[in-house]
Parts: sequence; C-alpha cells; structure tokens
Amino acid sequence: MRIKMTSVCCTLMLLMSMLLISAKDVQAASDDPILDGSYLTYDEESIGYDTKITRGEDLLTGYSKCVRLGPGRLYAGGTTIAAHTVENVQISVIVERAQKGDDSWSGYDNWHAENSDTDRVGSNRALAVEGGYYYRVRCTHSANSDMSSSFTDGVYIEEP
Repeated sequence: MRIKMTSVCCTLMLLMSMLLISAKDVQAASDDPILDGSYLTYDEESIGYDTKITRGEDLLTGYSKCVRLGPGRLYAGGTTIAAHTVENVQISVIVERAQKGDDSWSGYDNWHAENSDTDRVGSNRALAVEGGYYYRVRCTHSANSDMSSSFTDGVYIEEP
C-alpha cells in the first residue's frame, strides 16, 4: 500500500509540474512591424539571403545588403555567387521604401549588373535618400538559367 501511495504522489507531482511548465507566457520574437515579409527596424544594417526559385546546378547563393550610412545616406547592393564558372551571372538590385502604416513598398531606385565566364557578380551603391522612410533592398540572382531572389528588412533612415 505504501508503494502505491508513493506512486500516486509522484504521478500527481509530475502532472502539476507539467501544467506549470506549459503555462509559460509565449511572446513574439520581435515587436517590430512587418511589411511584405520585411521587419521595419532601426538597425544599422540588414542582410537577406536568397530563397531558391528553381532547382539547378549553376546558382550557389545570393544576398542583399542594406546599411544606414547616416542621416539621408544609404548603402544598397548585393552579390550573386555561382557554384562554378558559368557563361553568365547576373544581379538585379531594387531599392524600395515605405513609411510606417503603408501597406506596400514603393520602388525608389534599381540597377542591373552581369559578368561573363566567371562565378560571381556584385553591385552596390551609396545613395543620398530622403529621410523619414524605411528602405529595403531586393535582389534577383541568376547564374545561366538558375534564379533566386533575396530581400532585406527595412532600415530606417533619418532626415539629414
């Protein structure tokens, strides 16, 4: 009888501890608002890595980068890396901006770069931009016919 009573007590203690553990308050990873998959942040920089659109053998990876250089100044760019030397490797860079409360990003600037008979291409620019907006960089990466895209979180740029 004593063994049975000990077993019941242990079972009750186990159940009580499970209830206490599962009653933990769960919170979101970030309180920053999100617009079209990008957090609107006050970070100094943001880097976004590619998501594969096609399954190929030529494209290895790609990334986008957005850095606050100061009030009214933004560094934007990206890099595409092929898995080996390819005929043509390209990157298209699109800079977008939005304000808190907007429901979509609007285009601000864009450019394109390509290299032949190599395994990478990169392109970047330092831009003078209007303050009071969040800016993000979106890139399309391609190596021969393989493609992917990447985008950063929004970085807030202050008025100059």
